[in-house]
Amino acid sequence: MSKSALKKHLQSLNKDQIIETVLEMYDGIKPVKEYLEYYLQPDEKAMFEKYKKLITDEFYPTTKSFNPKLRFSVARKAIADFRTLKPSPELLADLILTLAEQACEFTYDFGDMTEQYYNSAYNNMKAALEYIKKNDLLENYQLRCEDCVKWASPCGYGFSAEISQLVYDYYNE
Repeated sequence: MSKSALKKHLQSLNKDQIIETVLEMYDGIKPVKEYLEYYLQPDEKAMFEKYKKLITDEFYPTTKSFNPKLRFSVARKAIADFRTLKPSPELLADLILTLAEQACEFTYDFGDMTEQYYNSAYNNMKAALEYIKKNDLLENYQLRCEDCVKWASPCGYGFSAEISQLVYDYYNE
């Protein structure tokens, strides 16, 4: 269905029907509920913390049995969900960089990972730097990016050199 078809359909409904439709979506679809709650009472910082915790728990879970899942897909979904709320560029940049930081720090703490892991970590670092540059925030995140270089330094598969070169390319243009 196109947006114009949806608009036409909604215009054919009366106010009570529209309210009932929105309430059904609120009750039945978790992302809609979250969006509407944020829309009515925006608390950008609280939502940022929620999504940041989802990302950090993938690498450093807070459960008694430390069992990191390392699912980049879950972390990227957290970023995508946060992005739909239209947060400030600073908080979105912070969240995107959080994924790259967690990935780099995990390799520093626990040793070599698979090539696929390194590829995902590199791609997320690149995405973070692209977003940070696009929003003219490079200065705000330089130290955190340099920490990623430090954490990647003892890693294999060329990961260290790739992360170092990536950060160098963005900060030494």
